[in-house]
Amino acid sequence: MLKKGSKAYSILTGSCPKCHEESMYKDKNPYHMSNIFEMHERCSHCNTKYKIEPSFFFGAMYVSYSVGIAFAVAAFVISYFVFKASLIGIFISIIATLIAFMPFIIRISRNIWINFFIHYNPQALKN
Repeated sequence: MLKKGSKAYSILTGSCPKCHEESMYKDKNPYHMSNIFEMHERCSHCNTKYKIEPSFFFGAMYVSYSVGIAFAVAAFVISYFVFKASLIGIFISIIATLIAFMPFIIRISRNIWINFFIHYNPQALKN
């Protein structure tokens, strides 16, 4: 299902997009809010630089919007069709879902963004 070498593996695990050998983040848990943006400068295995340029991850905000919409639509569908919630109940479930999953959305958006620009290379060697 999730094999090394696939974009999905790197995106869902937060591993280096080039070698998939280590986590890009100093703390793998996105719910440790004080460390949510703390990343290693480079991969210790293949030496890939994660922040390609200053403010590189600002582009992840655009991805974050799309991911947030997907979570909001899922919350709507579940609350409306499964629980038959009222309009106010649906609104509350969408807001609660976005707040609860905000750290995950931030991390997954960064992972998607960097995977647009860096591709898997199993022969990546440390320089």
